[in-house]
Amino acid sequence: MQLALGLLIPFIGTTLGSAMVFCMRNKMNLKVEKMLLGFASGVMIAASVWSLLIPAIDMAEEQGKIAWIPATVGFLGGVLFLLALDSLIPHLHPESSKPEGIEANLKKTTMLVLAVTLHNIPEGMSVGVTFAGALLGNTGITMAGAFALALGIAIQNFPEGAIISMPLRGEGISKLRAFVYGSLSGVVEPVAAAFTILLAEQIVSALPYLLAFAAGAMIYVVVEELIPESQMGEHSNIGTIGAAAGFVIMMILDVALG
Repeated sequence: MQLALGLLIPFIGTTLGSAMVFCMRNKMNLKVEKMLLGFASGVMIAASVWSLLIPAIDMAEEQGKIAWIPATVGFLGGVLFLLALDSLIPHLHPESSKPEGIEANLKKTTMLVLAVTLHNIPEGMSVGVTFAGALLGNTGITMAGAFALALGIAIQNFPEGAIISMPLRGEGISKLRAFVYGSLSGVVEPVAAAFTILLAEQIVSALPYLLAFAAGAMIYVVVEELIPESQMGEHSNIGTIGAAAGFVIMMILDVALG
């Protein structure tokens, strides 16, 4: 029960954020959007360092490995994995008019949802691998630390849910459908988390690589999408302030609860 709740926390954050479509106007205020994008970036950067890379390095040392090798291999593997998905899966970002990935005859709303779904895969993996570490024991990862990461991801998923449901509403679909589509974009998180837990339990020695893999995948999303979108056009300083706030909040959660 405790594990199931932990895996669902990020999805709940996405769902609550998507529900903002019922409370807000058809288009989100630009300054608010910049702040939320920056905040999500800060949370993901801090989570990648404190919740994933540092535990990966510490765990590799305890296993008698050269500490930086699993962190490096896993991190680069995560970056390449997201690069491949980004190049293959057709998707469209809210502020863009040109789809990415392979050409496909898909609706604009479908590609908007796929864009956020891509972001949610590494977030689900990161939550899953930390819970796997806590369940396996002797990894330096506590259950409180795993919940801290899940909560941090949920906090940044809240604005992400709003950022996807509001543009969908702007495309002319109903508020209910925009909410449903926004929520569905987060379903991949508990699925990716559960898959990662099963994989880690089968190959305990690979846990440092999996932690770093999730970190690399998250950093790819931050550098490729979130930061550029938060810095595009006017009010870029608001995005920077949001990133600092997100980083500090996630760091406090991890250090205080981990």
